[in-house]
Amino acid sequence: MNSQWTPDVAEQPESSATPQTSAPRGIFTNERGLRSGWRLLLYAAIVFLLTVASGFVASLFPSLLSTPPGMAALFFQEVAGFAVVFGSAVFMAGLERRPVGVYGLPLREFLGSRFWIGILFGFAEISLLVGAIAACGGYSFGSIALGKSALVQWTFIWAVFFLFVGLFEEFLFRGYTQFTLADGIGFWPAAILLSLAFGAIHWRNPGEGLPGVLSVAATGLFFAFVLRRTGNLWMAVGWHASFDFGETFLFSVPNSGFQFRGHLSSASLHGPAWLTGASSGPEASVFSFLILGLAAFVIHKLYPRATTPAPLP
Repeated sequence: MNSQWTPDVAEQPESSATPQTSAPRGIFTNERGLRSGWRLLLYAAIVFLLTVASGFVASLFPSLLSTPPGMAALFFQEVAGFAVVFGSAVFMAGLERRPVGVYGLPLREFLGSRFWIGILFGFAEISLLVGAIAACGGYSFGSIALGKSALVQWTFIWAVFFLFVGLFEEFLFRGYTQFTLADGIGFWPAAILLSLAFGAIHWRNPGEGLPGVLSVAATGLFFAFVLRRTGNLWMAVGWHASFDFGETFLFSVPNSGFQFRGHLSSASLHGPAWLTGASSGPEASVFSFLILGLAAFVIHKLYPRATTPAPLP
């Protein structure tokens, strides 16, 4: 699907940033058509209706509603969640007469080079993070916990699962919502608000604490920076997926307060919470914030110019 990526409105001449149209201005519309706030409300309403529909589908299969959820339920939540938020954006794209790719996931770049660069960066980040904790005596790998067949099975399961986690969470917080809210209040105010929401929604996780929530919010802001510099979400999706895969499976530690089964090893964290992240996992370690800063510097050097798509009329 074709999508055009151009510099942000603030970087364009005023004459090109605000096209002249015949759309009347008022409570509901401005020079670009329906105001961003109303578009967000309509999008939220569609997401709500589709979420109710997916809940009805889940009710037909009791295992999908089990507590605690099994792998089938976890898969359904992430796949259905992404289908809901992306499907709603497809509807809005038709209404707004623009390609759905401008919201962050252009299909022509599906699993393209930026996605795989993100995969490498995500593995590098979690490896540096756990390595720093281990160097300070806070992490032990333990022994391999899986046989050969189980190793192949769980590697595939977690790889696919975290791909959908990356797609769902990145598009939910930095897809249509980021694009449309930025149209109303600017890119960075929108990114800050949505990153705070991204952190807050993780607070309900069973083992999560304040440092972990702050780390998630900082990560959300970092991924918004990646979006700003690369022009779409594919690098952030790959980065998000591989970091979670490495945290949960390869290094076998808690992930945002969750302790999943299917670990590669009997790893353990030991030491003060500021070092290990405790029940939140390594992402709540003080090293996480330092490595995020390093990652932002790397992205700044590799992608020096903002390429976030401008809102279209």
